[in-house]
Amino acid sequence: MDIWTYQSVEYVTVAGEAWLASASEYPSSMRALWESRPWAPSVLPCGRVFDVISMPSLFGRKVLDELWASGPGCGPVALYRGRTLVFVQPGAAARLRTLLAWEEWAREVPPLLCHGAGDAVTVPPVQRMVDAPDSPGQGAGRWIVAPDTREPWLPGAPTVLWACVRASRGPAAVAAAPPRPPAHAQLSVPPRSRSPHTGREPWSSAGTGAESPLEPLPSA
Repeated sequence: MDIWTYQSVEYVTVAGEAWLASASEYPSSMRALWESRPWAPSVLPCGRVFDVISMPSLFGRKVLDELWASGPGCGPVALYRGRTLVFVQPGAAARLRTLLAWEEWAREVPPLLCHGAGDAVTVPPVQRMVDAPDSPGQGAGRWIVAPDTREPWLPGAPTVLWACVRASRGPAAVAAAPPRPPAHAQLSVPPRSRSPHTGREPWSSAGTGAESPLEPLPSA
């Protein structure tokens, strides 16, 4: 199944709704709103339960391909008005913004919008009607990977940076680059799993939880 083109009724599970609602100051009111208007988009604050990295849809597809093909997978991901919204760990937006400020990475990755504490994002409806428009600028958006648990695994800043750099350098550079971080620093997580796990980044030092430095990829 191609998660990008599959046409059906897409929805967030009850557990996923609870996770999304917990980002709001008034979770019960948010759940009541979704019960009465399940096909309406909602605005949720960032920083408490998740941050969001917004990127152009085509580049976002390449980033997700990298996360699923060579990385640990991803958490919830949405498509809204021509932007791919990648849900990441709280605090990851500010850290990724700092990492992208380094000249080494700035010239590799297109501009991204990093939404963290103090920001809010519009998320797609918890349910989506059949034949709802997906064209950029139209419709209420849709979930590419819908929340399905109360504690979804979310990538951190190094994970997203690694995927962005690989996506921006293209297939030729990726072929010459290490397919994934060093074996001693990887988690025992199936590449296509997005289930909750230890929460450590794929490059965390075993037993310490400290992240190993992100190794630069070879220049093309």
